[in-house]
Amino acid sequence: MEPLRHSPSPCSSSRPSSPSTPPCEMPGPVGVEAVLEQLKIKAMKMGFEFNIMVVGQSGLGKSTMLNTLFKSKVWKSNLPGLKVPIPQTLQLHSVTHVIEEKGVKLKLTVIDTPGFGDQINNDKCWDPILGYINEQYERYLQEEILITRQRHIPDTRVHCCVYFVPPTGHCLRPLDIEFLQRLCQTVNVVPVIARADSLTMEERETFRRRIQQNLRTHCIEVYPQKCLDEDINDKILNSKLRERIPFAVVGADQQHLVNGRCVLGRKTKWGVIEVENMAHCEFPLLRDLLIRSHLQDLKDITHNVHYENYRIIRLNESHLLPRGPGWVNLAPASPGQLTSHQPFKICREAHKDSEKEF
Repeated sequence: MEPLRHSPSPCSSSRPSSPSTPPCEMPGPVGVEAVLEQLKIKAMKMGFEFNIMVVGQSGLGKSTMLNTLFKSKVWKSNLPGLKVPIPQTLQLHSVTHVIEEKGVKLKLTVIDTPGFGDQINNDKCWDPILGYINEQYERYLQEEILITRQRHIPDTRVHCCVYFVPPTGHCLRPLDIEFLQRLCQTVNVVPVIARADSLTMEERETFRRRIQQNLRTHCIEVYPQKCLDEDINDKILNSKLRERIPFAVVGADQQHLVNGRCVLGRKTKWGVIEVENMAHCEFPLLRDLLIRSHLQDLKDITHNVHYENYRIIRLNESHLLPRGPGWVNLAPASPGQLTSHQPFKICREAHKDSEKEF
């Protein structure tokens, strides 16, 4: 019998392949790039959610800064000259707005903390704040473990906390250090120097270096954390941001005419302090960090690190029932558990475990 003869492939040639001969390719693209357009359309339909908390003493311009950040009346400031009594205890107020820009809808929730640090005795004044943050984690967890759960779980978790440091020009106060040590383990913290126009440029840089030294001495990991840099590009960008943290910011919600153009700023006897001018303050860096470059990263770290830490702790406290795989009997957290102090290394271990899965 003669050996079977294989018919030559239409792509094969009797000539030997050479570097100049192009390989056989499929005619036309497959259309994989259309996935990006599908994701964009779906994201435009669903919209985005972002929850931000501002913490600081009264009179540091938190409301004005929020209005400047989103260029709208997100939070109503008190009228000048109107005496508002100082709250006897720390209170938390939240307001939700829907901001739309070029077809993109952002559901923004702002949480303010009036009364923080305004009392004579500020012992454990951070407990209501930490309790609120963990309470939102608990709500999300209770919805997530349901057998029949919603298709889209409402996300009320705090994605970022902007901490306003008073412009004393010295260093962080003991209250700031105690609170930041607890806060950075639960949420993404971005410290800023409030009312930076009250300091000269030399005083501002000296104050920044002292704060950075305080953060390193007391092992306070503010956002963006070094241990969460994913690639070299993120490392380069975040390193530049870490050199400027805390940002020296100035807030203003009024426009002024300067050299024939309208600018946001504060008018003084010596001129106008332009909010969006890097030569005057570092508000553009804060805006770019929170909205233009790291908004999605803030949400991802909140879900994959901070919420995952809380979820691991809560599930370890529960017990599995013999009703089937994944059936968890999780009792609601007690008020003491919502303000418990957990080490930051859990954050790093949880991040490493999530990387091993891939």
